[in-house]
Amino acid sequence: MRIISGQYKGRAINPPRNLRARPTTDFAKENLFNVLGNLVDFEACDVLDLFSGTGSISYEFASRGVKSVTSVEINSVHHNFIRQTAASLGIRNLFAVKANAFLYLRSCPKQFDIIFSDAPYDLEGAEQIIDLVLQGNLLREEGFLVFEHSKGKDFSEHPNFWQQRSYGSVQFSFFKK
Repeated sequence: MRIISGQYKGRAINPPRNLRARPTTDFAKENLFNVLGNLVDFEACDVLDLFSGTGSISYEFASRGVKSVTSVEINSVHHNFIRQTAASLGIRNLFAVKANAFLYLRSCPKQFDIIFSDAPYDLEGAEQIIDLVLQGNLLREEGFLVFEHSKGKDFSEHPNFWQQRSYGSVQFSFFKK
């Protein structure tokens, strides 16, 4: 796993074997960030990364100079890995939070420009994240949610669906307020 672009471009991230996360593939991640780069000014964004796993997406946002990135991960081993990796890279604007993503969304007082969710594909009820984000006061006016999911899911009928991008077996559905 590597950081694709920005200040930390090319830096390898080597999670220990006991991390059970399924990181977004480099191919999908690179394409996603190409799309995002055409939609936002990264330096003006506050980002929330839900189900952070290895922190791969959080490091990409931080590398591109976002104002802040909050990484929410419930697993202690993963959470500690994210904190340690951010510290070793010298990332000062990444805030790792050990929490259940669903509960975090219900109590989070902050607003974000981009919320990224990469729940485990087999997590029952993961799609509830979409409505928790959109019905809460979590997105700024022009903000959006990127929801990563498997090919078997289709959210195009959701009233806040904006667009979908497909990269192999990885799908990204975008939602706006």
